[in-house]
Amino acid sequence: MATGAAASGALTTAGCGTGPGTQSSALKVVAADYGDPGRGTSSQGYWDALVGDFQERHPGAEIDVEVHSWKDVDKNVARMAAEGNPPDIAQIGAYADFAAKDMLYRAGEVLSIPVQADFLPALAEAGEVRRVQYGMPFAASTRLLFYNKTLFKKAGLDPAEPPRTWNQLASAAARLKDAGVKIPYGLPLGPEEAPAEAMMWILSSGGAYTDRVGDYTVDARANIKAFDWLRERLVRSGLTNPNPGRTDRQQLFDAFVRGDVGMLNGHPTLLKEARARGVDYGTAVPPGADGPSPGTLGVADWVMAFKHNGRGEEAGRFLDFVFSERNHYAFAERYDLLPVTTSANDRMRERAERKPLRRFQEELSSAEFYPVGKVSWATVSADIKRSIGRAVEADGDPARVLSAIQRRAEAAETAAQES
Repeated sequence: MATGAAASGALTTAGCGTGPGTQSSALKVVAADYGDPGRGTSSQGYWDALVGDFQERHPGAEIDVEVHSWKDVDKNVARMAAEGNPPDIAQIGAYADFAAKDMLYRAGEVLSIPVQADFLPALAEAGEVRRVQYGMPFAASTRLLFYNKTLFKKAGLDPAEPPRTWNQLASAAARLKDAGVKIPYGLPLGPEEAPAEAMMWILSSGGAYTDRVGDYTVDARANIKAFDWLRERLVRSGLTNPNPGRTDRQQLFDAFVRGDVGMLNGHPTLLKEARARGVDYGTAVPPGADGPSPGTLGVADWVMAFKHNGRGEEAGRFLDFVFSERNHYAFAERYDLLPVTTSANDRMRERAERKPLRRFQEELSSAEFYPVGKVSWATVSADIKRSIGRAVEADGDPARVLSAIQRRAEAAETAAQES
């Protein structure tokens, strides 16, 4: 069980099955936590209320929801699956390895046609393995550069002119440091955010994790260039948080809303936190090597239905309810995330109070996503979480670190193809 995660949805005490043909009466769901249990914002509250509404409409239905922290949920579901005891539904970060092992229902086998057709096309396509959709997008986000306008003014920087290039970013960070700002640029390369932060810098250099035919390119020249620049111009110059490779995203989000961070890349959830704390902030397209970044990172989290217990019909009935416009919009609104369905996206655009999210919504249609359709991606992503931070250490060698990740990624892909 993940540290800090709720033990269960407290709606039923039944667990999931212990083997083929041995199952409880409850539909077992494992989901990731988008909130903070310590602050009373855990996703457990959302799921509890949702299940309560579902049971009112379907008397006798039993749904057992466990919410795990993002640090642990993927590995916990992988362990359950390896032990022959997967949940009926999992809401995690990757699906392709389970699909390749024929452990999942196809989306069309569980969802009604109107619900499946409502997914945004780019996200539905990202949920495919060999042109068949197994991954159902659950929530999405894009990334923008956040900057503290108050700290910019303190450093003599124009808050209406955020940095557009790497050099401008380094210059602004140096001015912020001279003005006494604790963390001029927040760089989270710890396990929580490493694949995303790394990909943003790779995209800003014109690179990618994979090429057009899907082969890994982790150690491409553009990628190494980005990490060489990060190490030399930001980390070694003392313009970031100490030990970026051991710093998680939430630590820096918390520091940003305290007024301790001048700039960092952030997703829509930070909007809510910043507004709640009265931070005067701005957003901009992340800087690139020679101008605004040519690529925007999009991140989607995924729902999948496991075949192990033969609960496809029950899973589909519940997932249709989860993805209904009202319920899906309620989740996206609660955590300032981007909806993954056309109906909920349209609803968000119509709400004047959601105007700060529109820039993120606009970025979603052209965003670059992780190569989640690759069976090996879960393994490679875990390796990036463990290893990429070493590239910016004082004695780090970006070319060596990225080349090592590349070799392991190629080996993982070969193993996945052979299995």
